[in-house]
Amino acid sequence: MLVGYARVSTADQCAGLEAQERELRATGCTRLFTERVSSVAERNELAACLDFVRDGDTLVVMRLDRLARSTADLLAIIETLEGKGVALRILDFGGQAVDTKSPAGRLVVTMFGAVAQFERELAMVRQREGIAKAKSLGKYRGRAPTARRLAPQVHDLHATGVRACEIASRLQISRSSVYRILSDGQAA
Repeated sequence: MLVGYARVSTADQCAGLEAQERELRATGCTRLFTERVSSVAERNELAACLDFVRDGDTLVVMRLDRLARSTADLLAIIETLEGKGVALRILDFGGQAVDTKSPAGRLVVTMFGAVAQFERELAMVRQREGIAKAKSLGKYRGRAPTARRLAPQVHDLHATGVRACEIASRLQISRSSVYRILSDGQAA
């Protein structure tokens, strides 16, 4: 059985998720696991997918970065799959598909996983350098505090007797943000 896994990092990347799903179905995947979550967050659908696959199945993903967050993560996933007798197929691997059923495929996936992690780490270093330079020039303000923009709604809901947990759920912010806003007394 071909089992597909698709992931995008944010909820507003719907087109990317739909494209992955379309490709996976065209490849012949009969079961799809999809999620909208950052690779560093808890990936519940990936866990469910790894639990679902059985001996003889093949897990299919569009690209390596949709599956693993680091080389160590990739190797752990491959080890889990191999332990269950499941192969991994990556559809877009530098313009060609790669499959871990062969030793050469496993080597290529491992090498490219290491290169991908290296590139991510270099990008993070460049980003930190850019931020430091922008700060030194007084141009960096950081990410806008999204929860604080919801302070008026937090106060309105709290005034009507809605509990902090419910406020957090309704406004899709953390409970600690609700408490922080309430303790600051911001009604901005």
